[in-house]
Order: sequence, then structure tokens, then C-alpha cells
Amino acid sequence: MFEPSALMRLKMFSAFTKKPKTQTAEIGATVIFEAETEKPDVKVRWQRDSKDISSSDKYTISAEGNKHSLTINNAVHEDAVGYAVIAGVSKVKFELKIKELEVKELQKAVSPDPAAVDPKPEEAKEPKEAPPAPSESTAPDTSGPILDGVAPEALPESHHPDTRQDLTGLFTEKPHSGEVNAGENISFVARVCGESLLKKPTVKWFKGKWMDLASKSGKHLQLKELYDRNNKVYTFEMHVIAAKPNFAGAYRCEVSSRDKFDSCNFDLVVHGKQGCQVFTTKPAQFSTDGGDDSGELDFSALLKKRAVHMSTEPDVDVWDILQKAPPSEYEKIAFQYGITDLRGMLKRLKKMKKEEKKSAAFLRKLDPAYQVEKGHKIKLQIEVANPDAEVKWLKNGQEIHPTGRYIFESVGNKRFLTINNCTLADDAAYTCVVGDEKTVTELFVKEPPVLIVRNLEDQMVMKGERVEFECEVSEEGAQVKWEKDGVELTRDESFKYRFKKDGCKHVLIINDVTKEDCGHYRVKTNGGQSFAELMVQEKELEVYQSIADLTVKAKDQAVFKCEVSDENVKGIWYKNGVEVKPDARTNITHIGRIHKLTIDDVKPEDEGDYTFVPEGYAFNLSAKLNFLEVKIDFVPRQDPPKIHLDCMGRTSDSTILVVAGNKLRLDVPITGDPAPTVVWTKGEKVLTDSDGRVHVESTKGHCIFTIEGAERQDEGVYSVIVRNPAGEDTADINVKVVDVPDPPEAPRILSVGEDSCVVQWDPPLFDGGQPVIGYVLERKKKKSYRWMRLNFDPYKETTYEAKRMIEGVAYEMRIYAVNAIGMSRPSAASQPFVPVAPTSEPTGLCVDDISDTTISLKWRAPERMGSAELEGYGVEYCKEGSDEWIPAFSGLTERTSVIIRDLPTGEKMQFRVRAYNMAGPSAPASLQQAVTIREIMQRPKIWLPRNLRQTLIKKVGETINLVIPFQGKPRPQVTWTKNDEILDPKQVSIRNSDTDTILFIRRSERKDSGKYDVKVQIENVEDKAEVNIQIVDLPGPPQNLKVMDVWGFNVALEWKPPKDNGNCEITGYSIQKADKKTMEWYTVYDQYRRTNCVVSDLIMGNEYVFRVYAINMVGLSPEPCLSKDSAYIQKTGIVYKHPSYKEHDFSEAPKFTHPLVSRSVISGYNATLSCSVRGIPKPKITWYKNKMDITNEAKYRMFSNQGVLTLEIRKPCPFDGGVYMCKAVNSSGEDIVECKLEVRPQITKEDIKK
Repeated sequence: MFEPSALMRLKMFSAFTKKPKTQTAEIGATVIFEAETEKPDVKVRWQRDSKDISSSDKYTISAEGNKHSLTINNAVHEDAVGYAVIAGVSKVKFELKIKELEVKELQKAVSPDPAAVDPKPEEAKEPKEAPPAPSESTAPDTSGPILDGVAPEALPESHHPDTRQDLTGLFTEKPHSGEVNAGENISFVARVCGESLLKKPTVKWFKGKWMDLASKSGKHLQLKELYDRNNKVYTFEMHVIAAKPNFAGAYRCEVSSRDKFDSCNFDLVVHGKQGCQVFTTKPAQFSTDGGDDSGELDFSALLKKRAVHMSTEPDVDVWDILQKAPPSEYEKIAFQYGITDLRGMLKRLKKMKKEEKKSAAFLRKLDPAYQVEKGHKIKLQIEVANPDAEVKWLKNGQEIHPTGRYIFESVGNKRFLTINNCTLADDAAYTCVVGDEKTVTELFVKEPPVLIVRNLEDQMVMKGERVEFECEVSEEGAQVKWEKDGVELTRDESFKYRFKKDGCKHVLIINDVTKEDCGHYRVKTNGGQSFAELMVQEKELEVYQSIADLTVKAKDQAVFKCEVSDENVKGIWYKNGVEVKPDARTNITHIGRIHKLTIDDVKPEDEGDYTFVPEGYAFNLSAKLNFLEVKIDFVPRQDPPKIHLDCMGRTSDSTILVVAGNKLRLDVPITGDPAPTVVWTKGEKVLTDSDGRVHVESTKGHCIFTIEGAERQDEGVYSVIVRNPAGEDTADINVKVVDVPDPPEAPRILSVGEDSCVVQWDPPLFDGGQPVIGYVLERKKKKSYRWMRLNFDPYKETTYEAKRMIEGVAYEMRIYAVNAIGMSRPSAASQPFVPVAPTSEPTGLCVDDISDTTISLKWRAPERMGSAELEGYGVEYCKEGSDEWIPAFSGLTERTSVIIRDLPTGEKMQFRVRAYNMAGPSAPASLQQAVTIREIMQRPKIWLPRNLRQTLIKKVGETINLVIPFQGKPRPQVTWTKNDEILDPKQVSIRNSDTDTILFIRRSERKDSGKYDVKVQIENVEDKAEVNIQIVDLPGPPQNLKVMDVWGFNVALEWKPPKDNGNCEITGYSIQKADKKTMEWYTVYDQYRRTNCVVSDLIMGNEYVFRVYAINMVGLSPEPCLSKDSAYIQKTGIVYKHPSYKEHDFSEAPKFTHPLVSRSVISGYNATLSCSVRGIPKPKITWYKNKMDITNEAKYRMFSNQGVLTLEIRKPCPFDGGVYMCKAVNSSGEDIVECKLEVRPQITKEDIKK
């Protein structure tokens, strides 16, 4: 018998007085299993392998009284299975075992060692030392040399080789059964034709029913696959190496390809020195420790029970086995022990608490999992019970040996494994093995996020150039993603984009950039991102040397020369707007980037404006050729000196302009006889040849004044004085030195937007002597070193809005001033700023509450927050018609609601809310209309909770806490009553607030049941609600339990309901019985609804008493109602007298249960009239029209079905209208029912048109 914790929790008694026992029989014998039940005529079921058995030629089932038997005719080998007999909730299992004499004799014939078949008695007494025996289905291959001389017919059917030809199968060659001596090798081969297969077939090898051998590959088992391309044949091989006796058994090979499937069974026999072994029920085990025996097979769990010797095992606790087994073994164990209710088994296992056996080897095991960052170290620690115990550490089943990265430590009972510089390869399962016990953990290596160490730089290039965006990340080999304007970049067929990796550096290369490549580029990693902007300019032609004005004399040569940046650019020379053509005196040359116009033997007509125009560019270079004509007047020998001042570069007020840093050369022609002396002065200072940068030189007919590298202090009025004996001449020359402007002061950032900013600056203090014609602006990211020009044409204003910036990135700005001379040095950089847009306006601004002096506002956060953090909200108000907005409070609030106090009563006010962030305030959110500051009258209204709209049921002693919200302004008055009476404050507590009222009863009693009314009132307006409370308790005992009758094994009981039902409905009764000998009470019925019952299946010769409990929704009554008299079940032999009953009169007068219904129908369509009648005996039915019998008229059809009467009128006409009557008559009386039928004419299309 099972203990109370055993299978299915059997009851304390069994239905069987005699149980069937396991039997052993020979093949062909007849076996009889007998069982006896405690009660006669009990329904008994017989099962074979958990399936019901019915009577047939094979099985004979008989039952006589309480004796039952199962007869198995002509026993065969397949009958050696498990059987069971079931009566009620009792189930007894037993087995039939078949003696395998033929197999034994066969083994004697082929066994080389007699001791293997006839073991000594001492060996048989010690089955624990013997390894498991081979499976009963094993058989040698008849083609092998070991079975020569043994006829194949002598083998069992399962031992014949599989020679069947399956025309629909996949195998072209199936594996055959084989035998091998212990320690030797054997192979099994299966071949599949692949001509008709679309893909490679899948092959699985199994041991027994479900052990997949793919997981057992290792030292003793190897699986191989070959493919012959010429013949399109797949070959699958299973090699068993160094076979052991426990490898013997039944095997199966399964092959599948899409919807095709085939399988083949074969056997393996292993001959060894061991004799017949005793089967043990150890679970299948295999080693995963990675040692020499890794992959060794242990199929002992799948071996079938041998019939040679079977030891009688004691009853086991199935639940103990299930608790210790893994979930994957549940189905196998349930099948083995006959558990059919798998769902119930799993539910029960879930409720049972598993008591884990305390480890004998470990005092402290590894945690289930550890986590470490990549590059860091981790230490795994355990504690062992034996300080001298040897410990092995495994990684994914492979043993770890000490290295520089793996360090083993032993300190007392503690053992440590330290892993240094963890990599992703260390992410694995680690096992610590001590003897036969082990502890396992999982190590997760967390890869740190890849950061961008060096950001991208903004770039400005010319069209057609190559661009490289370069960044540096924190990890080598990291994956990055490149995007342009939010779209990911990939390598395309034109190789427009190229991606380059060099260690931690990542480069995006763009060849031959165009205007379409302008935009924002972004590089992303899992830990950061960086932005850069690319700006592409049209390629401009730069002038390295411009043509200069020339002043030449007659017969001299004039050369105009210019140099541009592109040597491929051609150009045209013009004189006074007319193209210059080469001739004998005019020569035009283009060598590389230099263009020349040479005029030989200059004549007066060559004077004019010369212009060079590059082809394809909208600008030109101009210069003037001045012809210097020297007139010689014949004068007397002494000629006073004369200065002929005709120098270029002077303005209308005789001012000569020179650019700072350039050379100023004044070649002044002079005449006089004798030759005059020349003196140059600046103010009072006489300039001489030794003045460094200033040179004075006199030649025949000329005086030359030169300033090398003009500076600002060289500016002023220079005088030239020429003297000879005949007189003197003086001329003043005003020299003005012009320069680029001074740099402006650092610009100021006035405001910022989402992707823009407004910058302002002051003009430079010194304009360089020329008016400032504009400014050039540049910006850069704060962490970058590359400045990006924002405009190419001078910008004339001192306020500029810069756009196309990235929100959230810090920038700096600087300014250049530009005049006719050139650009100044850059200004100092502005203060760093971050483009941030103000948030959108707050949403959903509304009035939450209002009184005479206060108002409560609430709103929701802005829909668009931007990249800057929200600093808070500002609330302002003003009177209607006024523009003066007053802050409601100082500073900002982070909440989305506010209460504004001390407002003028009766005034109309407008309110608005703005959100603030780094960029400033957002657009305001305002109310749609002004609000009058005055409390609004609100009608009182009770919001009764849904659960209180029906009766609230509580048990005696429970707490009652009713919270009923309401509304109303001003605060309403709340009144509670119970059954129209004021509540007792000692028993009930009432608490009221502005929005709800609470009724509280700490400990409820039966008297608290009733109807509670709550009323809220403001002046003459009120609202009411009622709450029904029902306090329930246990019911009282039933009354007057009587034994009404006793017959056979049955007793009839009757009782009355209890006087006290506990203030709720009686839901049932619990009826119990007790034998007077033991007075142990057993429940017969539970939740029984009636007040009478019959107790059956009582035991003959016993005297019983009964008791009844009442049950309501609270529970059972505290006390039962006991029967005053007992019931004695008499023994057989007493004649039962049938009671006499008065015959019942079932006759009944006819009565119509459903009347006829007046109808209005359309002529030409069949109509029916229906009614229903009842009566005993069956009444006679007669139909009347206008009190005329219509039973025999052909126009009418009458039907009667189960009391339902139908009159069908075939295609009625208006004449058929009238009063119809149905009359039912039988011997007990009669009944009449009638109705009115109206027949309407059909409406034709012509009638509709009219």
C-alpha cells in the first residue's frame, strides 16, 4: 500500500479485500488474475498499459458477486506488460511476465563462456555488483559468423534482419541488427537516395524510445554523414567504439525531409563475460565534465525489465521521485507509475515544497550568475566542507588550468577563481567540481559603451574637392554608423562614400563633392554621437597678381601682366571696351597662370583703359595706360626750374593713396638749366637718402621719391623744392596711407533659436583710412579648431542671424571687417552659446476652481520640449482691456497647476502661462476669454460608487467604511439617516469634507443592517442617495431531523430549515453519518439544497445516527441537528413489503395555453392561425369561421403537433376575412378561443402611381 503521501493520495481504506498479484507464465499458457471487492456488484474496470480492456477472444472478464477475474488466453511475449484493476477510487497494479526459454537457449548456443548464462548463486544474490543486462529485444545478425549453425527460424520475430522493401520509404539501405563483443567496435549504415529530395534529409539516431544519440557523441559514439554527388546518395553512419554491455538494446534511425518521413528499428547485442544482470531503475546519466569519459553512454534507464530474474522491489513514494527529478522526466515517470492525470500531478507538485538536500561537499556554492565589465577582473568564491578537498574549475565543460589570466587560490575552506582582464570570450558557464558534487554559475561580460573621443569637424570646401570626416572612438574595431541629414550612408555603386577604419579612427571619405553633398553629417556609436556640417562653394577664380596702371613715354614698351589661380582659364583683353587684336606692335601671351599684353613703341593713341576678362567668370581686371609726353621748349640758356607733376594714384584733391605695406615711388619730371637741385621735406624735416625706408634719388630730368613698406606714420604732406640760379619751383604732394580695418570687438549673442542665433557687434575703432564696406562672419564648434565662413559677400549691417546650426551643440562666433583694401584680422571669439529653441506653449490651460478672491489654474507640459531642460513656468494676469501683465508670483514654478490669491472680487481677469528654458520664454498660452472672479454656484450631486448601488454585504464583526463623494458649491450640508431615523453617534461615526462624506462602523453587528440615506443640501436644492447594508452571520442549526424510512441499505431523512438563517439565504446543508460502534462522522452530502435526502450504500448489520449542518454564505452553522432515532440496516432475509399508493387521477379539462391572435394579411398569400391547448384525455378539435364549421372544407388545412394547433388558409381573398374560432372538447369539459382575420387586397403598380 502507498503511504498517505503516495500516488493520488489514496483514501484510508481500499475497495479490494483481495488483490491480483504479479504472475509469471510460459508462452501459450492461460493466465487468470482474480480480485475480490468489499461490496458486491461494484463496477470494476481492467486496464492494460493504462487502457481499458473489454471481453474478446484474447481476454475473458467475469464477475460474480464481489469476485472478479481477468483471463488472458494463449499468452505471448507482447502480453508481458503492466495491468491494473480499478474499483471506484481504488487502483491496484500488477504485471504479467513471460519466461523467455527460447532466448535463453539461444544465448547458451552462442555464448563462448558458460558462466555468462549460468551464473553462480552467489552472483545472483548480489545484483548490485552486476552491470545492467542487455535489452530483451536484442538479437544477433544472422549474417554474422557467431550464429553459424543456428537457423533463423529459431530466433524471435524481432531478431530477424529487416529485409522489407518499402516502396514509399526514404531508405535505400536500412541499418541491420548486429552483435559485438565487449570492447570491440561496430558500425551501422543507413543510405538515402537524394534524387527526389529538394534538400538534404535530416537523420536522427535514437536509443530506446526517446534518447537522442546526437547529445551522446564522444569517446564511445561517433555519427558521420557522407554524400555521393555522382549517385546522389546520402550515407549516414553510427560507429560504436569499445562497446560496453550496457550499450545493448533497441535502436531506431529516423530520416525526414519536409513532408516525408521514414524510420527503421534495429538491435545491438553486446557479448561479455558478465552473466544475466538484474535491472535497476537508475535514470540515464552521461558525463559533461569534459574528462576522458566525456560522451560515454549510460542507457541503463532505458533498458526494459528482463524476465530472467526479477527482484521484488518495495513500494516507493512517487511524489518523492518527482520532487527530485527534472521537469523533462515528469512524463516518463508518470507513464512508469501509471499516473494519467498529468495536470493534477503538476498542480500538486507546485503546491509541495521542495526540500533541497544540503550539500555535503559545499558550505557555500556559487551564485546563479555574475556580471563583470569588459577589461575588469572578477573573483569567484566557494567554501568547501573539507579543507583538503581537491577542486576543479570548468569553463563550458572544459577544465581550466592556471595561467596569467586564470588564477586559483586556496585559503582555508575557501577556494577562489580570479579571471583577469575579462573579454567577451570569458562570457560562459563556469562549474566548480568537488568529488561527485558540483556548483554552476553563469558569467556575463558587459561590453562598455563605445564613446567618441574626438568629434567631427565642420568643413568648407570647393566643388569637386575630396572631403574627409574623421573621428576617434574609445574602442578598436567598434561599429559606427554614418548618417547624412538623418539618413544612413552606405557604400553605393559609384563609390561616392567610402568608410575607412584605422584602429580607433573612423573616416568618412566623399569624393568629388557637389552642392548636393551639403548638409549635416553624424557618426553614431552605442555610447554617443557627433555632428559636423559640410559647406560646398562654387570654385572661385583667385587673382594672385592684378594688372597695374602704367605711365610710359613715347617709344617705350608697355606691359600689362596678371596672374590667376587656374592655369586653364583663358581671357580676352579690351581697350576702352573694344577687344584688342594682336598685331605688329601688340602681343598677347598666356603661359600657365600668367596673362600678358605687351605694346611696343608706345604712341599717344595707345593711351586708354585696358581690361582683362577671364572666360566664364563675372569679373574683370582693369588698368590705365598714361602716355607721358615730354615737351622741350627752346629757351635761353638759363631756364628756371620747373616741376612737371603728373603722378598716378592721386585723388581729385592731389592726394596720393598708398596701401600700408606697399612701396610708394614718386617719379617727378623736372626741367631747368642749369640742372636744379632737389630737396624733399615733410613738414620741417628734410628727407635725405639715409633715412632708411625713405629714399630720395635724382637723375637727369627726374627726381624720384620712394617709401619702402608704407606705414601709417608715413602719411602726410610731402614737399619737393627744385632750385637753380635762375629760380626755384615747389610742389606739395599729400600722401595718404590706407590699410585694412582694425578687428571689431568680440561679438555679442543677442538670442538663440533651435538652429540659429542673432549676433551683434560694433564697427572697428579704425577703419584703415577707407570706409568699411561690410563684415565677414565665421563660426565654429567650441571643441573644434576649424572656423566655418558664414558669408562670402561683405555683410553691411552689424546684426546678423546665423542659421543651420545643430541644436544642443556649443558654438563660438567671430567677425572680420572689410574695406576697399581688404579684411581685418578676426575679432575675439564670442562667449560660447548653445542653439536652443524655446519650448512650445503649454497646452490645455483651463480654470480648475474659482472663488471670490482666488482662482486655480492647471495646464499640461508643452508638446515640444527641445534639447534644453525645462526651467519652469511663469504665470501672469491682467485686467480685461489692459496690456499690463502682472506676474502671479516671483520666480518660476515647476508644477503644472497654481492657485492665485487676493484677486479683486467681480473683476474680469485674463491669465496666461509661459514655459521657460535656456532660450527664454515660450509663446504664451492664454484662456479663450476673460474670467470673472466670483464663486460659481454648483448644484449638489452625490456620486454614488458603483459597488454601493447594490446591497453591501458584510460579516458580523467586520469594519464598514463607506466613502461617498459629492459635489456642490458652496459646501453643502450632509445628513445621514437609517430607516428614516437619525444615526446613533456611539455606534456610527460620520466625517464630512468639501468633496466627500464617510460613514464608519468599527465593528458591525446584525442590528446595523438596513437602509441608510444620505442627503446633501445647499439652501433649497438637495440630492439624495440610499445604501443598503446587510450584516450576515452563521446560521442556526436545522430543526427536527427525522429518519422517515429505512429499506435495504438506504435511509430516508427529513428536516426543517433553521429558525435563524444568519440574515442571508441558506445555500445548502451538510449531511453526515456515523456508525454507533465507532461514532466517527463521515460526510454524505455537502451543499445539499433540499430538506430531505436518501443516504445509500450503508453497511448491513450496522446502526447509524445522522446529523445535519446548515450552510449559508458565511459558513456552516456552529451546531448540528442530531437525529433522535437511529437507523438499523437489517441483514438479508427480511421481506420488503411494498407500500400501497392511491391511484392518481390524471384527467384534465381542455385549456388553451396560448390564444389565437388577430391578424391582418394580404390576399393571395397563404396565412396561418396558431394556438396551443392541453387536456387529458386528448381533446377533439373543431375550427369555425363566423360560427360555421370549416372542418371539411378544402380551402383550409388543420395541423396538430404536441398540442400546437395550426389552421392554414390557402391564398385567402377579402371574402375569407372574419372571426375564426377553435373549440377543444373532451370528457372533462371544453374550451373556446377565437380571433379576427382581416384580408387586405394587393396593391398594384397602377395604384401606387395614382
